[in-house]
Amino acid sequence: MGRSEVVRPPLAPLDGRLDRFDLTVGTAVEFLRGTWPELQEVRFEIGAIPGFDATDEVPRWYLDRENRRIVLFRLPIERLLPPGHDDAPHRRMAIESAVFRAAAEYVGREPWDLGHEH
Repeated sequence: MGRSEVVRPPLAPLDGRLDRFDLTVGTAVEFLRGTWPELQEVRFEIGAIPGFDATDEVPRWYLDRENRRIVLFRLPIERLLPPGHDDAPHRRMAIESAVFRAAAEYVGREPWDLGHEH
């Protein structure tokens, strides 16, 4: 499973789906790191698909607290949208939602708490 650490691109992104995914994740991560100090040292990585057996539901992310990292799985996040919601705005909302929900689970809070002060 190929993974890359999420970093903010120094140049304008290309107009591909992978580039838009990376940029959306990077923007959300930057916001969260500025809001929650406990995420400063957490590595956010992007993987294509989970490399392990899923149970009832295909995971959108994997938390590795021991190594301080969160792996977001691009294909399940982008491709498992409800019918009629496979467009750019809905994909962006799904990506941002996955980043917020994974970060919230990592720090043991609710996703809607991540945008506010302690």
